[in-house]
Amino acid sequence: MENVAKTDRRILRTKQAIKKSFLELFTEKEFEQITINEIADRANVNRGTVYLHYSDKYDLLDKCTEEHIREIISLCKNRESGKGNPQQVFDYFQEHFPFFSAMFSNERAFLFRDQLLHFFSVNMTVKMEQTNDKPDIDLEIKSQFMASAFIGIVEWWIRRGMPHSTSFMAGQVQQLFENNQVYSMYS
Repeated sequence: MENVAKTDRRILRTKQAIKKSFLELFTEKEFEQITINEIADRANVNRGTVYLHYSDKYDLLDKCTEEHIREIISLCKNRESGKGNPQQVFDYFQEHFPFFSAMFSNERAFLFRDQLLHFFSVNMTVKMEQTNDKPDIDLEIKSQFMASAFIGIVEWWIRRGMPHSTSFMAGQVQQLFENNQVYSMYS
């Protein structure tokens, strides 16, 4: 049994090295210019090892993106259950600045943005459906509007090198939603 745990740790370390190498390259050049050979060389593994874990660089990008979105979902669920606060989402963006910066500035940013937008709009729609209010505005339109506003402000903040603290951003976004009397993802 102990041997399995060691193997799992080695696999985990290898995958982390591959992701780290990929992220470094991703911040240096456009996605289309990155090769599996470059990723493997930088991770100090052979290209066959990269292919053992990922079918290609698109799969690697998708897996990295899915991992970050899962973590954001987890943070949002913690907030909803009272275990977290709005600042944790901004803290997460800050902790993983290189990835998010590359995603928002890279030519494939629209795919990532769409995934984030979909998550937030669905989450907001579900929350609004749980209230008994009969809105004047269609729920889907309202959730798309709010999700777009949130993603837009996060993108603005990241592209400008995070000029404000995470607590300041969380407070500002919360006030924007509350002052405009729209459903707050922070409620």
